[in-house]
Amino acid sequence: MSANLPLSAEICFEEPAHPALRLSVIIPAKDEADFITTTLDALRMQVDKYENDIPDNTYEVLVLTNNCSDDTFEICQCYQAKYPHFRLFIQNVVLAPSIAHIGTVRRLLMDAAYKRLSFIAGYRGIIVSTDADSEVDSQWIYHIISEMDKGVDVVGGRILPRATPILSRIHHLRDVAYRFLRTRLEAELDPCQSNPWPRHFQCYGPSLAVTCDIYDRAGRLPAIPYLEDEEFRKALKRIDAKIRHAPNVRIYTSSRLVGRVDFGFSVQLQQWTNMSLNKEQQMVESLQSVYLQLGLKHDLRKLWLAIIAGRDVLLEINALAFKLQCDGEELYMMLTTSAYFESLWEKIELQLVQLQPSFVSLQPISVAIEDFRAYFSKRTTTKPSALINAIIPVDLI
Repeated sequence: MSANLPLSAEICFEEPAHPALRLSVIIPAKDEADFITTTLDALRMQVDKYENDIPDNTYEVLVLTNNCSDDTFEICQCYQAKYPHFRLFIQNVVLAPSIAHIGTVRRLLMDAAYKRLSFIAGYRGIIVSTDADSEVDSQWIYHIISEMDKGVDVVGGRILPRATPILSRIHHLRDVAYRFLRTRLEAELDPCQSNPWPRHFQCYGPSLAVTCDIYDRAGRLPAIPYLEDEEFRKALKRIDAKIRHAPNVRIYTSSRLVGRVDFGFSVQLQQWTNMSLNKEQQMVESLQSVYLQLGLKHDLRKLWLAIIAGRDVLLEINALAFKLQCDGEELYMMLTTSAYFESLWEKIELQLVQLQPSFVSLQPISVAIEDFRAYFSKRTTTKPSALINAIIPVDLI
């Protein structure tokens, strides 16, 4: 189906929003009878950093059960009756097979949250997506609001799987280690004021918070069968949304091998399991490749900002064009006509990959991790092993 829903497609939660509402949590749920109570318990018992309860009227939870063959909806109804002060609102739908997927449901929910928040909290109202098989940290809402109060547009939470299957565990840990090390290098070579180190690398459906303003400006979540959160993340980057990968915003999710979508974390776990059975390793970009990309990106960013500031940087543009092996006039036009930097970089990066195959060099992930560790060991008093231990919780190893 189209990424854009027809205007008539909407879910209306008839219960009025509280005048003090700041944040709406949305939960798509299909056949989640085994998990949904734990998910709701964690959201109901939210506290701040002093362990004081978060006021009930500050946030609400919107659940949309869809096409269920179990009693997920009935469990939610019983939960609502048991805890009347918990602002839980539920709708149940049966979608046509052609649109019965996570993209449709998450989009319907986020649109409903947007509509409710817009009337109360305005453009800084906060829409937060999570999943029905996930358990948020006790201070999840507190830390999301704290980050948003600093002026960012998006807060991505750290997603921690529980009980990762043995055969996929080593691959998962390597993947996390590599992504953290790459993120650390990015923070060093192309720093971002609104997303400083320490930070993580995730910005996905189980823990994704956006303001009403940025949700609408990014074109809203695409209603596609899978990877809808990843496509939305790309859309947010293309308009230079201020994205914060907040380490304190944490959520724990299931590690089931049979998922609800054609491609998601469950599929990734199965692929890693197969790699173990075949004695294979994931191939990733090398330290040298990532270092080169980040250096060029930072140089491009400086020129883009200089042009906005009205400075004459024609010589610098020609010098960078030589590095990029592209035409100086073409680069000048791209720099002067691009309203958003990340959109500009996406185009430049695509050209580099297409025209210079050596721009991206791959190697086994274990080798890449050792190279990153060696690099950081020369630049910090923190031992590489300590860095890895700090970013991968011990209970996941």
